[in-house]
Amino acid sequence: MTDAPRHFRLDVADRVAHIRLDRPERKNPLTFDSYAELRDWFTALRHDDAIRAVVIGPNGGNFSSGGDVHEIIGPLTRMTMPDLLRFTRMTGDLVRAIVGCGTPVIAAVDGVCAGAGAILAMASDLRLATPRAKTAFLFTRVGLAGADMGACAILPRLIGQGRAAELLYTGRTMTAEEGAAWGFYNRVVEPDALEDAAVALARSLADGPAFAHMMTKTMLAQEWSMGLDQAIEAEAQAQAICMKTQDFVRAYDAFAAKKTPEFQGD
Repeated sequence: MTDAPRHFRLDVADRVAHIRLDRPERKNPLTFDSYAELRDWFTALRHDDAIRAVVIGPNGGNFSSGGDVHEIIGPLTRMTMPDLLRFTRMTGDLVRAIVGCGTPVIAAVDGVCAGAGAILAMASDLRLATPRAKTAFLFTRVGLAGADMGACAILPRLIGQGRAAELLYTGRTMTAEEGAAWGFYNRVVEPDALEDAAVALARSLADGPAFAHMMTKTMLAQEWSMGLDQAIEAEAQAQAICMKTQDFVRAYDAFAAKKTPEFQGD
């Protein structure tokens, strides 16, 4: 992951990667190329031990307006069914890559967060917002189903079936206040504090036990389709694996010495 991306901005410091879509003059829409490059980047992240947390942030006061109307929506109306299915599977693969990357992902949302932009926030592990964040799953507004990129599976788990159904049927905007009250946003912060708050949270995760975080993210995803007995057994196995890590030993030794553990990820 040494090559600089061409279709989004990437900055890495202190084991935290900061991603921004980079078309602020158009509220940072996604294109065929940026979808694919983000998918590939998050897929490769699974094998990159140098990055231990990711922030997807705003640019120019907006998070993302979703798929570009002229560069994506227009061409889609002229595609064949096989090409359309390749596209929709590719966008779904981006969500799979974010969920399966093994690294905590934080969405820092300001301004417009719509369509596929709202999906990026939804697929993240944690979400911060400013009071002016406007989040909309507006697929029905363009004649498409609200079932896009896993929205009908993930959104109800975050905010409940009825609230998710309302947003997906109507395409209306969810305010930051609603998002926080409903559990979509973990916290609402002022615009001038958003970046610092997201990076501080990411760095606190990056300083934690990376293997244990990976296992936590893996189990959160895998247990969606498990019954309770399966989940309890899967967590027993996951926890036993974590108990063989050196970070577990470091944590005990630090506790015994009344010190703060310094995790190294192994």
